[in-house]
Amino acid sequence: MYFLGIDSSTTATKALLMDSAGQVLAAAATEYPFETPRPLWSEQHPDLWWDGAQKSICAVMQRSGVDPAQIGGVGLTGQMHGLVLLDAAGEVLRPAILWNDQRTQAQCDEIHRRIGKEKFIQITGNVALTGFTAPKILWVKENEPEVYARAAHVLLPKDYVRLKLTGTYAMDKADGAGTVLMDLRKRDWSDEILAALEIPRAWMPPTYEGPRITGFLTAEAARATGLKTGTPVMAGGGDQAAQAVGVGAVCEGIVALTLGTSGVVFATTDGPFIEPEGRLHAFCHSVPDKWHMMGVMLSAAGSLRWYRDTFAPLHSYDELLGPAANIPAGSDGLFFLPYLTGERTPHPDPLARGAFVGLTVRHKMTHMTRAVLEGVAFGLRDSFELMKSAGLGEITQVRVSGGGAKSPLWRQILADVFGCELVTVNTTEGAAYGAALLAAVGAGAYSSVEAACEAAVQVTGSTLPSPEQVKAYDKIYPLYRELYPALTSSFKRIHELR
Repeated sequence: MYFLGIDSSTTATKALLMDSAGQVLAAAATEYPFETPRPLWSEQHPDLWWDGAQKSICAVMQRSGVDPAQIGGVGLTGQMHGLVLLDAAGEVLRPAILWNDQRTQAQCDEIHRRIGKEKFIQITGNVALTGFTAPKILWVKENEPEVYARAAHVLLPKDYVRLKLTGTYAMDKADGAGTVLMDLRKRDWSDEILAALEIPRAWMPPTYEGPRITGFLTAEAARATGLKTGTPVMAGGGDQAAQAVGVGAVCEGIVALTLGTSGVVFATTDGPFIEPEGRLHAFCHSVPDKWHMMGVMLSAAGSLRWYRDTFAPLHSYDELLGPAANIPAGSDGLFFLPYLTGERTPHPDPLARGAFVGLTVRHKMTHMTRAVLEGVAFGLRDSFELMKSAGLGEITQVRVSGGGAKSPLWRQILADVFGCELVTVNTTEGAAYGAALLAAVGAGAYSSVEAACEAAVQVTGSTLPSPEQVKAYDKIYPLYRELYPALTSSFKRIHELR
């Protein structure tokens, strides 16, 4: 038996086919653009996801040669928070407003005014941020009343693909929590939040745990994809929850660290831990009856790419990073703030700016390189510290993935700054792989998500912290923590100058 994972991201829809042992047989991706019709706006038409899903599924099936009758299930994942508004007939009313759209600050403020910020955090686990779905709905109501008047269904990006595959309206609980319209503890829609925001309860689809079957492939979808009519489609999860399944971060103590353009620290919890000020995201997991806390850094490996492209465009990353290994911890008093595109955790501040602090004539480019690596590590540690203060237990292992994880030096710095073991795993296909594992669990190939991860995900490398370096960074990190508060007012004035 074989299983498909479909990942509808911001830039491409990926299809991945794996066997019942977790081995990947084939993968394919179909790329597409997104639009920025106005400053701060980010939109995409849902037809792109469905077109991409059809093409990628067909490509995977052709490359693998697998009989469609042997597909035991399809798992779905994709970009979180995007607003897909449909009418009563299931027709798209406007382009989807994506997770990285920043137009809704006024609506976020209105949500906090109506409900109370502290109460909103306690119900949903989060503050209202511009990226989330709820303020997008209010924006449409205020700015496009003719669209709002025709609305009948609210979906997220991957759930539009589900609708096209099965004809059913459904959403997984992990992605549903990311709308900030759910009661985090109850793992279902909050009638109190919906009523306060005047969003009809009927607009919101039923929610399901990640491995649950939500529908079956229609004859029309089967013709479009080459799959078999009646193939079950499982709930899946938002991209970060599915990514965590893909690397085996499904129990307490094991943290997933994604070191891509942005950085994500993802910790599974057995209960709904909420950071009192909402500085961490708290969502349901795609693992049944589990939750997670998540910290997001907007420019992680993106900081290194900016640094390389700006100061050493002719150097490979290995050439750039190699000499930095000889620089001592702390880069001889040089700090880098990685807020090149603002920040989310622990400072939800779009006006935060990047900075080198402590430069002297003694510092060379190698010092600056190491300072960038350390600055990102310190910024990620901020999320770990918040998680500990919110009640997270001992962190025993960090499972790292993403482009930045390829650097042995950066892995060592991260292990030393965090003070715990950092490991790599054999799975590199990310969220699509996690979605396929969830489908396999739903089809009965594994008894649980935890059992699936134990069987399919293996540690391939380990980086242990150096006790001496841990002590050094424990002394340096508090200085890093002082820099953002010291510069906040300057960041605001710099913005006003522009």
